[in-house]
Amino acid sequence: MSSIDDTQLIKAQTFKALHERPGTFVFPNPWDAGSAKILAHLGYEALATTSAGLAFSIGKPDGTGDVNRQETLQNAQTIVSATALPVAADLENGYGDDPEACATTLLLAAQAGLVGGSIEDATGRPDDPIYPFELSVARVKAAVQAVRSLPFPFTFTARAENMLYGRDDLKDTIRRLEAYAEAGADVLYAPGLKTKEEIAAVVKAVAPRPVNVLLGVTAENITVADLAALGVKRISMGSLLARAAYGAFLQAAQELRHQGTVTFGEQTVPYATFNALFSGA
Repeated sequence: MSSIDDTQLIKAQTFKALHERPGTFVFPNPWDAGSAKILAHLGYEALATTSAGLAFSIGKPDGTGDVNRQETLQNAQTIVSATALPVAADLENGYGDDPEACATTLLLAAQAGLVGGSIEDATGRPDDPIYPFELSVARVKAAVQAVRSLPFPFTFTARAENMLYGRDDLKDTIRRLEAYAEAGADVLYAPGLKTKEEIAAVVKAVAPRPVNVLLGVTAENITVADLAALGVKRISMGSLLARAAYGAFLQAAQELRHQGTVTFGEQTVPYATFNALFSGA
């Protein structure tokens, strides 16, 4: 393997080990090189891209197919290059309905320097938002076959999207996750779980496979400590950090536009702090 491949191999092994060690780890979601560097500076151990964060940063909506595979992988490559941390990607539905599209997307993700990635069972079509069960399982099988052909341990996450699309069917969600685990997915993920009981049921159903949970969308005020106690292995934020950043920007711009004041400046991080962080000082 080349020196670049050796670097990717080390990142992949590091990422895999995070899933195998005891306890829970937080897996935050940068949307560009700057946000990735901030998260690395704070001591996080791995990063995941966010489809929504990317979409907002280029002035597009999320979940509608407006962001294409090339844009996603270019963004991921920028984030990979920004730090020495392992990076996994939100690869949406694999940018195609058929299993072959999922396989191709994952192989291209590996070429971009990623060491992990997720494929969801959402179609992107509002009138028919979730793929049929059999097709969903076939897509996971193709994805697993693709990543197993790589010369390093690429961590593949299979996502069941029912809860994000108004299908509050925990039984079907667990059925899908169990099938995805049986098909070989390394991590199982059902974004939109709202209660500790739902999360505990998913963790139990797919054990001992690790489970990723999306923090910040639960009906309860669930904390990292709560999720760790439930046996969750990995915790991500999705678009939460990006929305926090863009929300502060929006509120500041609104104040300036409508009130002509800049009281928001009192709460901003000093210029010198960011300059030092990005210069590596």
